[in-house]
Amino acid sequence: VEENEDNIQFKISDELIENVEQLIESKDDANILELLSDYHHADIAEILEETDINHATYVIKLLDSEKTSEVLMELDEDTREKILDTLSAKEIAEEIDELDTDDAVDMISELSDDRQQLVIDHIEDQEHAQHIKDLLRYDDNVAGGLMAKELVKVNENWTVTQCVKEMRAQAEEVTRVHSIYVVDDNQKLIGRLSLKDLLIASPRAHISDVYIPKVDYVYVTEDVEEVANIMQKYDLEAIPVVDKNFILLGRITIDDIVDVIREEAEKDYQLAAGITRDVEADDSIWKLTKARLPWLLIGMFGGLGAASIINSFSGAMGDYIILLSFVPLIQATAGNVGVQSSAIVVQGLANNTMDSSLVRQLFKEFTLGLVNGLAIALIALCVTHFAFGTPYTVSITIGLALIAVIVMAALIGTFIPIILDKRGIDPAVATGPFITTSNDVFGILIYFLIAKAMLGF
Repeated sequence: VEENEDNIQFKISDELIENVEQLIESKDDANILELLSDYHHADIAEILEETDINHATYVIKLLDSEKTSEVLMELDEDTREKILDTLSAKEIAEEIDELDTDDAVDMISELSDDRQQLVIDHIEDQEHAQHIKDLLRYDDNVAGGLMAKELVKVNENWTVTQCVKEMRAQAEEVTRVHSIYVVDDNQKLIGRLSLKDLLIASPRAHISDVYIPKVDYVYVTEDVEEVANIMQKYDLEAIPVVDKNFILLGRITIDDIVDVIREEAEKDYQLAAGITRDVEADDSIWKLTKARLPWLLIGMFGGLGAASIINSFSGAMGDYIILLSFVPLIQATAGNVGVQSSAIVVQGLANNTMDSSLVRQLFKEFTLGLVNGLAIALIALCVTHFAFGTPYTVSITIGLALIAVIVMAALIGTFIPIILDKRGIDPAVATGPFITTSNDVFGILIYFLIAKAMLGF
């Protein structure tokens, strides 16, 4: 344990993990509990990730239900799935009883349909069980799949005194109170309540006199990415969820949104790298192959296309065979520019900061490509002529080709993600191998067409 004035930080060492495993093997339950008592549930999960699955299961069954449920939620999905397979429906129900409904749904959704029903049947709190069944109806990619039923809401007709009494009762079921929502007699969301206004209001005042009618909200069918954008934009810790009739259904908290942002970033990163499925480093070779092979094949056919173009021009080059030496320069430049442009566009689309006009965006990239192209072409012209000793006409040809290729790559890297986004396809798929391969082929074609026009072969 390292201590300083600001915090206490636990480091998970190999020695600690070895000690835990030895205690488990000797079934020294008292010392296991004592050793882990000072650790946060996230630290315990990290320890269990490094132990044998049987040892991890032993510790899970040893801890009290409240701590066990928190540890289970911190575990890697694969590890959690293996542990849940060893637990009975009743044991899982005991853990789920301790979780907020959103976390409970996340855990129970990993089970088969038959086991889900068995677990729900064993949940003692019938209201909790009903909330879980309600939330299981929603897809993971909409607000309903993220929301929790636990929240604090007050009626506009209550007095301040009655409001405080009701809030105390509701707060017992809520892990963290981010906001107080105001509803009417029909449970429609009409505003929010400031704690400061509540404290300074007269005990006999009605909530309708002190609540704030302006409140941010999302519909239950809202896409989770849009929910994340709204919460990021307005810097919200929580946001209420309503149906089409404005009935208050639940709330989404920032911890769930952080998970969404991380998952989307991981997915976009994999797509940009040419991996078409959600995979992990420890997945099977077959699963990893299926995720990677499609884009590798696209890259291969793109390379064959570029090779075919080179082959069709090579016989006519004669004294200008040195042009082949600069093919890697053309391909690398085109690929890099295309990936840069597409990455900026994809980021802008994800953050809703893109210019809505396609023409304006293309003109901007054209101008940027032209400026960059002139700078790179000038440097390339000097280097190829003075350092490589290429004829002046060849160096000019290379420079002109670089300008044309850079402008072309910038336009392709901008155009394709925007078009994909307008058609409802994740624009991240445009980056990486797709853009690189297409720009390689078009870059080589432009290079040799300019060379043919300039040098006359």
